[in-house]
Amino acid sequence: MGPTQYNTIISGGRLIDPATGVDNVADIGILDGRIAAIEPSLDKQSATEVIDADNKIVTAGMIDTHGHIYQHVTGKFGLDPDMVGVRSGVTTIIDQGGPSCMTLGGFRHYLAERSHTRLYCFISAYLVGGLEGHMYPDLYGPTGVNPEHTIRVARDNLDLVRGIKAHAEIGGQSRWGLEVIKVGKRIASELDLPLYIHLGQLWPSLEEGPVPDPDELIRELVPIMSEGDMLAHPFTRHPGGFVSETGEVHPIVFEAIDRGVKVDVGHGSHFSFEVAKKVLDAGIKPFTLGADMHGYNVTAPPAGMDQGVRESNPFFGIAPFNLTVAMSELLTLGMSLHEVIATVTQNPATVLGKSAELGSLAVGRSADISMLDIQHGRFKLFDNSGVEVVTDKLIRPVMALKDGVAFKADSPLIPDPVLA
Repeated sequence: MGPTQYNTIISGGRLIDPATGVDNVADIGILDGRIAAIEPSLDKQSATEVIDADNKIVTAGMIDTHGHIYQHVTGKFGLDPDMVGVRSGVTTIIDQGGPSCMTLGGFRHYLAERSHTRLYCFISAYLVGGLEGHMYPDLYGPTGVNPEHTIRVARDNLDLVRGIKAHAEIGGQSRWGLEVIKVGKRIASELDLPLYIHLGQLWPSLEEGPVPDPDELIRELVPIMSEGDMLAHPFTRHPGGFVSETGEVHPIVFEAIDRGVKVDVGHGSHFSFEVAKKVLDAGIKPFTLGADMHGYNVTAPPAGMDQGVRESNPFFGIAPFNLTVAMSELLTLGMSLHEVIATVTQNPATVLGKSAELGSLAVGRSADISMLDIQHGRFKLFDNSGVEVVTDKLIRPVMALKDGVAFKADSPLIPDPVLA
């Protein structure tokens, strides 16, 4: 046996790396937490450990662009970051709007510095952050923001803060118009970070006053946004999304995309197969894919959660999903495997401004790697509109390596396949 050159070799996997165009079978040698070699074949005796990736897909570590993992601080909304992350085959998560300027310190100390998963956040434009899944709409109005404080805290924490999160939906519009969105855009512009906008109704509209027009919301919102900003939930089943009252994709959505606004799936309980097909058929493909998992829409909710409380949450959902199920849905809807993998590797690395570090497999980079299995058969996929779709391919997570440390995909949040 020769001298040890590698701590680990991942052997014989199909490497798919949209950032470099690579799609071939190769070995990856890992030393001291970094990728030391990528070759057609490496000497297996030169490694302390060999991981067999035969018939598996090996990608750059997957990045979930829409997580809710500020556990405990956001109540039962927040999930364990490693259950959503490395133990689900995901190496990096962006928490969307969980921490605010008042709670970012806790996010850093109790989560980012202690989790095995790499964590970033899009800081909330609201002082309250993601408290209890936004059950209290009055906390999200103009009196619930402090742009100066948010800008100051975000600027001091740009290693973690990579964007700003806000909501554009008709329940809020009926109360305050789009004033809070304009404040969120001011914060994002001051920091030169993207503004990430939730679409789709969350809260009941006020009974007094005119009934909000979902199409008017989109018309008012898009001019506020600029290149690099993000629209979430393009496939939402709720009013105020990409599909207008006429049943067609709103024309101004195309204008937004032409101006460089990016689209993030933000799956969650919002996802609708019917809407997704309309949007994709119109030629709009998502740039990134976030699972949007939280305590009110996963198959294994936090312990002690009362079902009545769970169902009363505006984000409640029952369709079993996670990031790889969402990937399977995009594949079933006609996106190519390379396009789907780009939404969880190359493209979110661009959103984070971390393309030189994340989102690609290259010698010298941190050994952030995801291993996937494509199962063949007949499987059911569900959305929260009650629609069932049968697919012949199901993407399943096998493991993740974060800085070269391997974690099996054994999270209870990974739903079991449902055979058709």
